[in-house]
Amino acid sequence: MMLRHFTGKQQLMHKVFVLLIIISGLSACGKKYLYDDVHAIASAGWDRTSKERFIFEVPDSTNNYLFYLHLRHNIDYRYSNLYLFMETQFPNGNITRDTLECIIADPSGKWTGNGNGRLKTNLILLNPSLRFPLKGTYTIDIEQAMRDEVLEGITDVGIRIEQNRR
Repeated sequence: MMLRHFTGKQQLMHKVFVLLIIISGLSACGKKYLYDDVHAIASAGWDRTSKERFIFEVPDSTNNYLFYLHLRHNIDYRYSNLYLFMETQFPNGNITRDTLECIIADPSGKWTGNGNGRLKTNLILLNPSLRFPLKGTYTIDIEQAMRDEVLEGITDVGIRIEQNRR
């Protein structure tokens, strides 16, 4: 193994290069997620009674966030949409329940998500300017609301809450 010795100018250039790599690595972490989690759905299908639970902390109630639903399905999924129930429990114990419709195929049947293989991924913006009314712990439960007792083809569901930089 041969060791290479740098001159003073080369050492300075090497240090600048390393510093640039570190800075670019840190700037790649520029997206600020308050929360980002995805749960795998059982391979047998998503049972009507099964809820996916997401628990996160909101440190203050002054920021605006982008609120996304993360959805992954395989190409054998039978429908062009997906209905979900989303129940949110606030830090003060109050609960809201919403019904969501996610369109995952266009009218011609082409999947709207990304992916070249058998899996398609959708990151669906549910709220472009969400402001949490209270600081504290929030719990979100998501369950499928289709007519199937066991819904096949949905492989993952999650939520992402991203700081809105506007």
